[in-house]
Amino acid sequence: MKKIVFLSAVAATMVMAGGDIEPVVAEAPMVEDFLIFSNIQGHGQIRPRYEFVDTANTVDNANAYTARATLAIQADLFQIDGLSTYLEGTGVFGTGDYYSLSGLRNGNNFNVVADPTQARFTQAYIDYKFSDTLIRAGRQDVDLDNLRFIGTVDWRQMPQTYDAVAVINNSIDGLSLLGAYIWQVNTIFDADTIKPVGDKFNTNSAILHAAYTFMPELTVTGYGYLLEDIHDTWGIAATGKIGVSENANVSYRAEYAIQNDPSFTDLNPNGTADADYYNIEATLNMSGFLAGAKYEVLSAGKNANGPFTTPLATLHAHNGWADLFLGTPIDGLVDANGMIGYKAAGFGVAKLIYHDFSSDVNGIDYGTEIDALYKNKIPGVKGLSGLIKGAWYSADQFSVDKTVVWAMLDYKF
Repeated sequence: MKKIVFLSAVAATMVMAGGDIEPVVAEAPMVEDFLIFSNIQGHGQIRPRYEFVDTANTVDNANAYTARATLAIQADLFQIDGLSTYLEGTGVFGTGDYYSLSGLRNGNNFNVVADPTQARFTQAYIDYKFSDTLIRAGRQDVDLDNLRFIGTVDWRQMPQTYDAVAVINNSIDGLSLLGAYIWQVNTIFDADTIKPVGDKFNTNSAILHAAYTFMPELTVTGYGYLLEDIHDTWGIAATGKIGVSENANVSYRAEYAIQNDPSFTDLNPNGTADADYYNIEATLNMSGFLAGAKYEVLSAGKNANGPFTTPLATLHAHNGWADLFLGTPIDGLVDANGMIGYKAAGFGVAKLIYHDFSSDVNGIDYGTEIDALYKNKIPGVKGLSGLIKGAWYSADQFSVDKTVVWAMLDYKF
């Protein structure tokens, strides 16, 4: 920082004595020396969407027109190396005929579109980065791995965020460590109801996550998600990408996790959770042509306890886009699915997915689902993309038939 230079007493004496001395110039401080914020940058998003929902029951079809508007600003703080802040506000606006669980649109005789009209600060945190360590404190996004356990539910118009302190360290080559303490979860809804459906719920939860990359073909991840008053989950996953030819590779994920209540012990077998999870999946990419298969099991609870659940996940990304399985059925869930698609620059991405759902125990057929998607950048407008997406669920011994169709624009600036 520049400082004002004053005449010293010695120099003043020399002047009085007639000595020669170069004049001393007082240099004014620069304006930026007094700024709390510097290197200010901003960005935003506008995401309008149409959603149609039809279920085979007496509830009327939903026709929802919703839009997300997000503005964010980030800046360095106090001229201190590594210290910065980020502030983000999001508003959701809707019209049409639908039931949003909170913030009703035209009554409750319509199918659910979980995008109530609302506005809030979605992120507000301070970062301090030194060496290979980042400390982040405040309201923040937390997206881990494939979003199966911890996510922001970003498909919905209002994201889920976390009031937390997180520490990330990458000082060992190939190893990423994360530890976080969460005191509040801000869900996608805007009304205080029974947790975790309301807009927020207090918690004293911890996240532990470590990933080590041995080689491009193998990364091993271990995690512990300790959710107060819900359950503890401990798991391990192996992921990687294997080249099979010059123009083809296979990406895979193999994962196992156990879940129990903190109070669940051999002496107390009536805890609220005692279940496990396993998933194996692989996707072949051959010059942009995609083919994949996945087998995922969320087990039923042992000893009459509840099934395996992932309450903080981005659930829409798993078990079908019709969202029939946002909560795991009491008999558990088995999702066997296959995918074909194509992805290329200029073309965008197209996917078709087929799900076969069944229970983990008692041999229940939950039905099947077909999901389809096409997404691409829209030429001529930087930051603009479009998406068309649909889900067709066909019921068997669970729920009723359901069709959902979306058309969406996404403009980021």
